[in-house]
Amino acid sequence: MARIKANGIEIEYETAGSKSDPALLLIMGLGGQLTIWPDAFFEGLAKQGFYVIRYDNRDTGLSTDFGSWGVPNLMEAFGKLMSGRKLEAPYVLNDMAADAAGLLDALGLERAHIVGVSMGGMIAQIVAAQYPERTRSLISVMSTSGRPGLPQGKPEALAMLSAQPEGPSREQRVAHGMKVRRAIAGAGYPIPEPEVRAFVEKNVDRRWYPEGGARQYLAIMASGDRVEMLKGIKVPTLVLHGEDDPLLPVECGRDVARLVPAAKIETFPGWGHDLPGGFLPTLTDRIVGFCDGK
Repeated sequence: MARIKANGIEIEYETAGSKSDPALLLIMGLGGQLTIWPDAFFEGLAKQGFYVIRYDNRDTGLSTDFGSWGVPNLMEAFGKLMSGRKLEAPYVLNDMAADAAGLLDALGLERAHIVGVSMGGMIAQIVAAQYPERTRSLISVMSTSGRPGLPQGKPEALAMLSAQPEGPSREQRVAHGMKVRRAIAGAGYPIPEPEVRAFVEKNVDRRWYPEGGARQYLAIMASGDRVEMLKGIKVPTLVLHGEDDPLLPVECGRDVARLVPAAKIETFPGWGHDLPGGFLPTLTDRIVGFCDGK
């Protein structure tokens, strides 16, 4: 892994494949470190002829954090949002999209396929809309337009966004992380417990930083929806969504596909809001097939 200065912050990133191949930028979701992207997926895309970049978003992992801003009161912020008052946030999703474009600049890459999951899909949508000359294609995965009135996720899954471990020990953090993974998984792709534990332990040990995720959640709330922005996207767009997504129901993905002109969409039974090993071959196949030749 390496670190580079871009858009006024330091970004931790990793690459796979040959720089002479088409670039493919992976943007992770809320509070997720670059290591949430499975190695097999990351390296598999490189083997299919792409120069793949994954990175820690600001306030996540080993990239610049905004700890001096403090931990936001999300309930208070939600109340302000509901009453139409302006939210104060250290950054918004547009800033995170500028980070992605800045990372491409710093790496000397003119254009890339932009793949984002969940909040990363929101950021990818903004990159495609505001930096079309940098975007070969947009792949919005398990994401949303943010349109008010879209179906809400299951309460038990939504509760995981703000839930905390029972205590500060490593084991309590790991147990909490495993609980989160189970809450957002789809019924069609169960993951063996030892595999979930190893995955969570790796990420807990790399960096435990939930306050960064809270500020990212505040950024989502402060950014508003992307309905009008999506209508103006002109790059080739693919929407992928699980029909068993308990966090952002499949209708959220369908809304994105309806808004983006000529967008293609594919939904998958049994897939939730995660990247399970059993689904990775399908995900890789759809992304490679869509990006080839663009």
